[in-house]
Amino acid sequence: MIIVKNSSELQKIRKSCELSARTLRLAGEKITAGISTWELDRIIREYIERHGGRPSFLRYRGFRGSACISVNHELIHGIPSKKKILKDGDIVSVDVGAFLDGWHGDNAATFRVGKVSEEADRLLRVTEECLYEAIKTARPGNRIGDISNAIQTYCEGKGFFVVKEYIGHGIGRDLHEAPDIPNFGKAGKGARLTPGMTICIEPMVNQSTSDVKILSDNWTVVEANGNLCAHFEHTIAITEGQPLILTKLN
Repeated sequence: MIIVKNSSELQKIRKSCELSARTLRLAGEKITAGISTWELDRIIREYIERHGGRPSFLRYRGFRGSACISVNHELIHGIPSKKKILKDGDIVSVDVGAFLDGWHGDNAATFRVGKVSEEADRLLRVTEECLYEAIKTARPGNRIGDISNAIQTYCEGKGFFVVKEYIGHGIGRDLHEAPDIPNFGKAGKGARLTPGMTICIEPMVNQSTSDVKILSDNWTVVEANGNLCAHFEHTIAITEGQPLILTKLN
């Protein structure tokens, strides 16, 4: 069941989204060659807890980190590790959720570590552009398929591959709510968008194949050919007019 939020509830979820967004921005500022993903995760957890929240992902279905931190060929759900040290030229996806006063906020971005290759840079730009192309379609009266199709069409038009096994989702008091938001599909299909819906749009894009694999840790999802991948995400609210990006800072 899709849960539509009233104006009071939207104000509450907006605060958790703001905390999640500030945390993601801090993570991006701390990313540098020589830092471990474990240290980055520690910074994320301490910041969220210092501001009265808790990490949404910590112990979620047994996950061991406060954030999902995925490097290069790792798409999503990377487990923070003291042994995983970032180096110049890496790209690193950070997916952060914050639970504050009963509500979740969720966002992700893929960051450059120093100077990256032209192809890595282009992959990141296209994936982020996919996100904003999709957000443009998130208007009342449109359907979930309009969001999904916008991601797929833009991604494939740029020569990259959209991941189909993992998707966006509704969000609110629960981290994952209805409806599912696939990154592929037909325009005009799926649930109709109505004001008060809060959803996470999160394109996941691979360099050389749409296929993915899960590593032996049973969490980390990687590009099946071992090439690069990227992930960007915003939590948005459907309004009477333009979509409201809840995890976008001024």
